[in-house]
Amino acid sequence: QVQLVESGGGLVQAGGSLRLSCAASGRTFNSYRMGWFRQAPGKEREFVAAINWSGGRTYATDSVKGRFTISRDNAKNTVYLQCNSLKPEDTAVYYCAVMTGVDYRLGSHYDYWGRGTQVTVSS
Repeated sequence: QVQLVESGGGLVQAGGSLRLSCAASGRTFNSYRMGWFRQAPGKEREFVAAINWSGGRTYATDSVKGRFTISRDNAKNTVYLQCNSLKPEDTAVYYCAVMTGVDYRLGSHYDYWGRGTQVTVSS
């Protein structure tokens, strides 16, 4: 059983930065692979980034590579998404989730989801 709460979203100008946080409950947190997804109104949910249980391996979709960095602090039961050089097309609700399947790119392979945090990037 894992519960997730995202925070850190907000309104920023293009080129600005945000650090999103995902606070997780559960003493088995260290064993979970974690991911970030985002969804804009009227669009499909898309994969953003993922991280393995130790933090030693990370993955990111092409559109955010070089700008976003996923990390985790297992001692704090928290996963982060550092978002730099934000663009208007990054505007979306960002969700974190627990990966329980085999393909980190697929939302259907994540069984737990937070409520999301809104990121809005103005031109």
